[in-house]
Amino acid sequence: MLKNCIIDHRQSPLTDTQDLRAPPSVQPCVPYVQCLGLPCRGHCRHLSPLRLCDHRQSPLTVILTHHFYEKHNKKPEFTMANLIMTISDVFVAGTETMTTTLIYGLLLLLKYPEITAKAKEEIERVIGRHRSPSMQDRSNMPYMDALIHEIQRYMYIVPNGLPHAVTQNIKFSEYLIPNGTNIFTSLTSVLYDAKEFPNPEGFDPDQLLDESGNIKKSTYFMVSSAGKRVCVGEGLSRMQLYIFLTTILQQFTLKPLVDSKDIDTSPVLNGVESVPPFYKLCFVPV
Repeated sequence: MLKNCIIDHRQSPLTDTQDLRAPPSVQPCVPYVQCLGLPCRGHCRHLSPLRLCDHRQSPLTVILTHHFYEKHNKKPEFTMANLIMTISDVFVAGTETMTTTLIYGLLLLLKYPEITAKAKEEIERVIGRHRSPSMQDRSNMPYMDALIHEIQRYMYIVPNGLPHAVTQNIKFSEYLIPNGTNIFTSLTSVLYDAKEFPNPEGFDPDQLLDESGNIKKSTYFMVSSAGKRVCVGEGLSRMQLYIFLTTILQQFTLKPLVDSKDIDTSPVLNGVESVPPFYKLCFVPV
């Protein structure tokens, strides 16, 4: 409910003449529109722990709850400014990296038709063609899950992550890193570590599965940086990739305009983000 409210109001910002009228399905969420910088005119006075407890599964709710209890704190951490920035990071930064990953993913599916065929077989077996994929299906689709993880590992969209500042003096090898120094983490060196991934230079979802066919948990899988400041939208991005790619493979057959052997998946540019090459493909309805 809260998530739907945010999407609806961002798509159609409220005006004075609308007087915060909203469809019945999103009216209970109206008190929270101030967090998006939209007109509120005192409605946020209705914020209460009772209203928030209905949506505890939402990360946004956690921030709102802390904001309610910190309103008398002289130095609050959960402020509206931080909330707006968090939402901006999820929707703006997450949209860019997720879109780039999806573009790379489709390119890899064109390059490796045998992997695409295995994914489509699992989709047909678990979901079929007469209903849409859901997140409940994901636990029964280890190969599709491994495929998404492998796309993220193989293409490493943000090779060195974003800068992080150390919070104390750190001795690393023979070097001293002073407190406050900005550092970059070489994620590529971890994602391509041959000690963890049998075929690090190749695109192979099977190497992420254990002997029972279930996806392996690995501390080396750091596509969204590492530590306490790991990307807040990592789970959301993986959920979107699963829904998008599963739906596409369920409904369409992907056809390249050139021989799959001639497809080059190398990035055309590597900077803060890896830029995929331009390509064309055909979506043939199943």
